Amino acid sequence: MAVVESYVERPPLPGLAGVVRTVWIQRTGEAAYVQRHLPTGGVEIHFPIGGRPQLVGPLTGPEVEVIPAHTTIVGVRFHPGTAPPLPTVLDDLVDQRVGLADLWGSLEDRLVEAMARAGTAERALMFLQTHLLQEFRTAVRVDPLVGEAVQALMPWRPLNIDTLANHLALSASQLRRRCLHAVGMSPKVLQRTLRFQGFLALAQAGATPTGRRGADGTAGLAIDAGYADQAHLSRECLRLTGLTPRQLLGLNPSQLLGGTVDRCMCGHDHSASYKPFLATRRQPLRV
Repeated sequence: MAVVESYVERPPLPGLAGVVRTVWIQRTGEAAYVQRHLPTGGVEIHFPIGGRPQLVGPLTGPEVEVIPAHTTIVGVRFHPGTAPPLPTVLDDLVDQRVGLADLWGSLEDRLVEAMARAGTAERALMFLQTHLLQEFRTAVRVDPLVGEAVQALMPWRPLNIDTLANHLALSASQLRRRCLHAVGMSPKVLQRTLRFQGFLALAQAGATPTGRRGADGTAGLAIDAGYADQAHLSRECLRLTGLTPRQLLGLNPSQLLGGTVDRCMCGHDHSASYKPFLATRRQPLRV
């Protein structure tokens, strides 16, 4: 029986929930697997068992990776504005993959050895999370104003960047500079990225459009996520993923018309990542 690619996502350890959005284990089968990475607003650690780990910087567009056959990767996806200990600001790492050896030095070697000895991918992922938990307790500092800005820029509600800056008692240029350093992108680019993540969260959850403006299907979900209309969504989808919404979600024309949206074309279940993201949809705006 052929071994096929698999991807299992789960919530992080409770102590990391404020900084880590999700963790996962991905296994490729007997053939190489083409993975399309999409912008999320955050950075990621990709740690192949027995290989060299990489930090994937904040993405502003799609990154296509060919993962070799018989590879097991444990991964960590951070919330925007949070990251593991780094010797540089995040705007220096935008759209880049950097070996953790270049960032962590000899610590990376010890981690690689410990992960290889873990025995199973599940134990390796637990080891990596425990290490990150210790690092965040002792070394990493998160900019609280950027954290507040990220929450305010989540989808479901329109927000003017100048209004947000005033609320945070910052000038627009100060807010932009702090976001570039801590997130790797400007507040406006982050807002656009999070809006698209909101649309994907609704699609992954199989959400029913609210019916505003009489729109249903992907058009309805686009409006619910904050887009002006489906054409607006399509433009942003192409920019951020290199695909149309139909291609990304793997929908046929009848599904688009009928409003049945399930999960992305890869077939992966991203519910552990998107459930907490969707929770912000019901939170009142405080800006």
